Formats: sequence, structure tokens, C-alpha cells
Amino acid sequence: MSSILPPTVKLLINGEFVDSQTDQWREVINPATQQVLARVPFATTTEVDAAVASAQEAFKNWRSTPISSRARVFLRYQQLIREHLKELATLLSADQGKTLADAEGDVLRGLEVVEHAASIGNLQLGELAHQVAGGVDTYTLRQPLGVCAGITPFNFPAMIPLWMFPMAIATGNSFVLKPSEQDPLVTMRLAELAMQAGIPPGVLNVIHGGAEVVNALCDHPAIKAVSFVGSTAVGTHVYQRATQAGKRAQCMLGAKNHAVVMPDANREQTLNSLIGAVFGAAGQRCMALSVLILVGEASQWLPELVDKARKLKVNAGCEPDTDLGPLVSRDARTRVERLIAQGLAEGAELLLDGRNPAVSGYESGNFVGPSIFAGVTPQMSIYREEIFGPVLCVMQADSLEQAMAIINANPYGNGTAIFTSSGASARRFKELIEVGQVGINVPIPVPAAMFSFSGSRGSRLGDLGPYGKQVILFYTQTKTVTERWFDEDDQSGAVNTTITLK
Repeated sequence: MSSILPPTVKLLINGEFVDSQTDQWREVINPATQQVLARVPFATTTEVDAAVASAQEAFKNWRSTPISSRARVFLRYQQLIREHLKELATLLSADQGKTLADAEGDVLRGLEVVEHAASIGNLQLGELAHQVAGGVDTYTLRQPLGVCAGITPFNFPAMIPLWMFPMAIATGNSFVLKPSEQDPLVTMRLAELAMQAGIPPGVLNVIHGGAEVVNALCDHPAIKAVSFVGSTAVGTHVYQRATQAGKRAQCMLGAKNHAVVMPDANREQTLNSLIGAVFGAAGQRCMALSVLILVGEASQWLPELVDKARKLKVNAGCEPDTDLGPLVSRDARTRVERLIAQGLAEGAELLLDGRNPAVSGYESGNFVGPSIFAGVTPQMSIYREEIFGPVLCVMQADSLEQAMAIINANPYGNGTAIFTSSGASARRFKELIEVGQVGINVPIPVPAAMFSFSGSRGSRLGDLGPYGKQVILFYTQTKTVTERWFDEDDQSGAVNTTITLK
């Protein structure tokens, strides 16, 4: 009896979706059912080189394509994404596990960056100084770098690729994308739509693989810049390897995000915001609120928070009214369960245990329900490590100053939030907190597309963040031109051996 192999994920090289010639494959698995959805190839060295060579050749023409023509490609692209939103969300939910509503949000947040990419011409303007010396003008040009590469994680397989290649391509570069090998299906569909929108062959290429492909992108001499979002360990490796090879690099890394709740906060709005920010996407977000600091009398809110979390519905992401889908893999589930057990062993109080939830019809899924620890201290593993699951660590503080001291002592600096009705408390918090992205009564302060993602300290390597104004600086280089023109009959010049202009 012959078995039918699942479909294979293609590579995108020079505008063609091609089969890999590799002998190394990984299965793409639905995390709710364990169904094998596809097989993804780990690209060969020859295939990586072909993708980069294609991008290198395409850059020659794309760099001189008018800004308005590049913008029109992304105007068409954003429309195609809108038209296929439901399909994209269904694909994303199947191979990543998110609820359909969360999957749509994943696509829509990426779409915001695509829309911004269609209008970034005004951010590429240079500067001009007239008459810096006699008959001399100086001006700057913002020119594309060349071939750029992006390495994206499993948790946002639509949004984060859309953070990267649209901005790079809109500024005149070509791009080689390596999506997560765990859930590449929606990313590949986005690549197909990008081709339909009119991105020329070779300007966008997609390859798949693991550590060897990542290293190849960091090492390849034709690649000028590397963008990465993912774990601290891998991101640190990418940054060091890419920069040692002379490339620009921006790496968004791990996090441990804190929320401070003051006693004067709006109780119902705050509790609802916390539940969504902690347990949405099953906690698999680098901006998830994983630590809650209750100040003073706000500690009395904890039983109500636990009760709200207990009522969340755990189910497959495709099922209606689901609040939490499965974790992306068996390994992810095992890791989260290990850390929960470790938290108990180290003395934290487990107020809500989400291990082994009963999910009818999906008994083999990678499910962990909402889990809440109280009595957490900075020395515990559940505080020091990024759990990346639906687990909340609750701490208490006597004052705002004590809460800020806890946050500022943590090595990470991705995001933080304060919930309060006091303008004075909010102002003090935003001024003194040493975290790159701050929410005031906003639980997940990811900035809109016209701003830049500004995580800091241990959550980021590189000076310039993805999307917004900063990414224009990352994907372009400044060329300064100083020029003077003479009339044909001007014979007044003299030899000048100094470095000054007159």
C-alpha cells in the first residue's frame, strides 16, 4: 500500500516557485491535530547562492526604478492582502495555531507596514545646502544598499515578514527572506501575492532552512544587511556573525515585559487588558505581558484576575469563540510545562495551573491553558527566563518607585506598561523607566507603522529598528555630493593647495 506524501513547500528564486533538490526536510505540523500539512526543504548551498545571485542581478534595475513605480507595487499588494485576508488567516491558524481572530490581527498589523511602504517617498528625501562656498552646493542622497536578508520567527509568520521585505524593497533594495521552518505556509502565500502585485523577478526571493542557511546569509559577501526577529540566543549569534562579516544588522531579541498596576487604575478595563495581553496568542509574543506588578491595594485584584483567566476557552484556533490556541510545537509545550514545574519547585504559588487542559476532539494538541503564579521573586527561573507561553508571574510592590526598580533591574527592555488614573504617576513612569516601548493604560505598546519598533537593552542589538523612519536609515546609505560648476569662459581660477572651498 503506497503512502501519499504531503505537499512540499517551494523556494522562490528569480520569480519562480521551484522545488528544492535538498535531501533534508522538516514536516509542517498542525499544532492542534498533529496533522502533517506539508514538508519544508532545507535549502542547499547552491540554492542559497542562486537566490542571492538572483537578488544581486535584479537590484541593478530595481534600484533605479522610480519611487512612484515602487510605491504603486505596494498599493496593489496591500489591496491583494485585504482581498485574501480570510484565506491568509486560515493558513496561519492551521500551521501556527493562533485563533482565527488573532491570525487576522497578525496579517493586519503587517498590512499597516505594507501601506506605509507605499508612501515612504517623503522619508527618502535628502538635504541640500546652497552656496556652502562660492558657487558650491552640498547635498545628500539616500541610496539603497543592495541585497538584504531577513530571518523571521514562528510566532508572527505574516506580520514580521511584512515588517521586513516591503520596506527594504520599497527603498530600492532586493531581498532574500528565510521564514521560520515551523510554519512557512502563510509566508509563502504572501510571497505569491507579492509576485502578483508586480514585484519583479529576483527582487524578492524566499529560501528555507535551519542554522546552515542562517549562517550562509550572515556570511554571503553579496548581502549588505540582515534583519532578524527571534530568540536572544539565535539573534545574538546572527548579529555577531553578520557584523563580523561587515554587514549591517538589526536583531530584535527576547523579552520579559512587565505591567505595573496602580490602585487608582480603572479596575475592569485594566483586568480585561491584562488578560488579553498575557494570554493572547497563548503567550507566544515577544511583547506579551508576562510579569504583573501590583502596587499597594491593587494586590486585592488578584483573585478577580485569576477568575477571568480561568474562564478563557482553550481550543483549536479554527474553532469559534476560542481564546487560546495551542502552542506551536510539542517541544514548546514541554518547555512551558517544565518551567511551570520549576516555578513550583522554587517556591512560587501556582494560583492557576493550565497544564493538561481537556480539549475535546483535539486530545493530541499542544495545549497549555492560562497559568498564574503569585509570590514570584527575581531569582526564580520563571522570572529570569522568557517562558513564551500562557504563564503570568505576579509580584507585589509597596510603591511605584519599587515597581520601577524591579523593571529597571531586569536585563530586557522590549515593552512595559502602567495602568493608572494619575497623570503624575504616568509621567514619572514614562520618564524614568528604562524600557524602549511604554504603554500608559495600553497593555502592548507596539507602535504604529509610521513609528519604529524601539525595544532596548537586552531585547535588541543594532541601533535602528524595523519599519518606520529608523528602517529607512537601515536600508539606505547616505551619499554626500559637493559640486561646483564653472562658466565655459571663466578663467579666474587659481591653484588652491588648502582643503577649504572658497
